[in-house]
Amino acid sequence: MGIEALSRGADRATFVERSGPALAGIRHNLEATGLAERAEVIGRDVFGYLREAPVPFDVIFVAPPQWRGLWPRAVTLLDREPGWLAGGAVAVAQHDPAESVPLDLAHLELADERTYGRVRFTFFAAREPG
Repeated sequence: MGIEALSRGADRATFVERSGPALAGIRHNLEATGLAERAEVIGRDVFGYLREAPVPFDVIFVAPPQWRGLWPRAVTLLDREPGWLAGGAVAVAQHDPAESVPLDLAHLELADERTYGRVRFTFFAAREPG
């Protein structure tokens, strides 16, 4: 999704991935598309990354391996520190519809859900103060 966003005009994209083969694929595809200069590729576990001081993003796309309960864990970590989302930003989790679970969130709220076959996109936005 980050490469697609770059190809459609996004200024920058940050990829956080711990799998060596997936990292190699990301780097290869960025080079092949000529988009590597506008990308940051971070080779580490995303859960550790999300425990650090937040850097605000306009869009955060969460797409972990399915059927491991990872997408709710990632969204919950994003919720702990509201600084991950810039003003008007959105976090999108991609998962199988059967993996849908309600989340008890303090700073994020469910904004939309869209299902296409066996893929669901769940959109979260920052809660309005008050």
